[in-house]
Amino acid sequence: MRVFLSHSEADKKWAEQLRAGLAEAGFEVWNPQSDALPGSNLHLELGKALERSDAMIVLLSPESVKSASVLSEIEYALSASQFRGRLISVLVKPTEEIPWILQKLSFIRATKDVPETVRRVVSALHKSPVTVEK
Repeated sequence: MRVFLSHSEADKKWAEQLRAGLAEAGFEVWNPQSDALPGSNLHLELGKALERSDAMIVLLSPESVKSASVLSEIEYALSASQFRGRLISVLVKPTEEIPWILQKLSFIRATKDVPETVRRVVSALHKSPVTVEK
């Protein structure tokens, strides 16, 4: 399953740890630092990655809920059929400003025990609707 990981720059450490854990569990996670070629149009590559992904994980924090790019990626996921039932929010830092639509969905509260948080995300991905290969 291909997973798109949406996060703010401030949550990069969490994103890297989660990406490594998901890769170890057999998920393919797009990484703009290594998957986008130097000189490529990052916005275009981001769009392609979103289209190819089967699920999205969004890291929620005070910084990410104010990030235009994270909010745009959430909007895309909410409107794209391939993400129906496959949008997983992970609260990595407490914030009162979670987008209202995400408040309607369940989310995972990250803990200091990163491996446990990764296990909970992997479990949520396995419970998501069956993936149809593209």
